[in-house]
Amino acid sequence: MDQVTTAIKSALKPIQALYNKAFDANKYVAGVGLSVLITTALFFVMVILISLGDSGMKEDTSVKLADVVMPERQIDTFMTEVEKPEQPEEQPEDIAQPDLDLQPLTGIDVSIAKPKANFKAGGSFFRDGEYIPLFKVQPIYPRRAQERGTEGYAIVSFTITESGSVEDAKPLEGYCGDPEGPAEEMRPCTLFNSASTRAALKLKYKPKIVDGKATPVEGVFHKFTFIMAEDD
Repeated sequence: MDQVTTAIKSALKPIQALYNKAFDANKYVAGVGLSVLITTALFFVMVILISLGDSGMKEDTSVKLADVVMPERQIDTFMTEVEKPEQPEEQPEDIAQPDLDLQPLTGIDVSIAKPKANFKAGGSFFRDGEYIPLFKVQPIYPRRAQERGTEGYAIVSFTITESGSVEDAKPLEGYCGDPEGPAEEMRPCTLFNSASTRAALKLKYKPKIVDGKATPVEGVFHKFTFIMAEDD
């Protein structure tokens, strides 16, 4: 190590002597010259270091894989198109006539025990038998009339549709009194109008048939008679 240091000092001694002479002559020129010398030496040192570094790097022997591109193809699915269910057949307009008593309702009394009231249904006003009643409904006796022991009747007007149902039901007139007594003793009232209208909407008819097609009939009348049940 001492030998290396001595060799370096021996190599730098001429340079130091030259610098001392230049410094004595002109210190600015000596400073600039020394800076240039040091910069040049550092440049060569960096070049040597870079060369040594490149020589020590291993050659890249790796293989780069090419980009994998999947071909376009149609994907088959396990689901098949489901067929839509067929539309249900429409209900025939001509409703089969059940085994019911289709005689006019006039004069039929259904006696029930109190506090329920007895109901007596009036007859429909048929037009040459073009439509036939299939289902009759017993209306609910109004509580206010039942509490007062009031009897009477109401006439309702409605339309029979192509399917045999009832629509546009509205009361035409109502009377209170003994339906089986003298007509002059009856007095106009509205106690039974609402119950009769609700019952009319539940009636069912075989519709009128014209040229093989069901036809609606307007202005059909039905009389609902309300009679209190007698005590046994």
